[in-house]
Amino acid sequence: MSDNKIALVTGASRGIGNVVAKQLAAAGFNLAICGTTQATIDKAAEEIRAASGVEVLAKAVDVSDRDQMQGFVQEAAKHFGRLDVLVNNAGITRDNLSMRMKPDDWSAVIDTNLSSVFNAMQAALKPMMRARAGRIINISSVVAGMGNPGQLNYCASKGGVEAMTRSLAREVGSRGITVNAVAPGFIATDMTADLGDDAHAKLTGQIPLGRLGQPEDIAAAVAFLASDAAGYITGQVLHVNGGMYM
Repeated sequence: MSDNKIALVTGASRGIGNVVAKQLAAAGFNLAICGTTQATIDKAAEEIRAASGVEVLAKAVDVSDRDQMQGFVQEAAKHFGRLDVLVNNAGITRDNLSMRMKPDDWSAVIDTNLSSVFNAMQAALKPMMRARAGRIINISSVVAGMGNPGQLNYCASKGGVEAMTRSLAREVGSRGITVNAVAPGFIATDMTADLGDDAHAKLTGQIPLGRLGQPEDIAAAVAFLASDAAGYITGQVLHVNGGMYM
């Protein structure tokens, strides 16, 4: 069995989660990664193996399903014999004004963005507490702090993630487990790439650094919190937003 540490990353087939997984692989972690389809997560796994040579367990998981989410965490811990880092990244949006928001759009976002984080953390605690060590890193959002019209469900889910982060940090700190969150601002992804020039200019105008962030900016923050250098940091939200929210 490899002596490499093990990191599990949800939502790793594309976007921020994919870059986070690649960054952790480059740092020497073996990985367990999940995405929405087996084809996309297998492709991500192949790219990571080719670039970094680490072992990658890849599986399609509906993170909103408690049994699937907890089952994957348990499978990863059993497969590798340990679980050192959990990165809860998977998330969705279902935007609409609050008066028009459908119950299904509320539930889908809460189940995917909030309940999945609880379920994954709960499953990860057993191997981490047994080892008396671990890192849990939850991906929040700048809008948890500042709010955003049309995203009542998304803001609620990310605000809940930050509250859970602080609460769990108090529960498990004595067992050597740290729990932190990273809150991205506006990040250049496929979604923002489709915006027109006017919308792009309006976004960057809100950011003191004058540009959108890159997925690598978030991955660097996650890699730091996963490292030995961050051993005395817990219960914190690390904002990576170019100064748009202070």
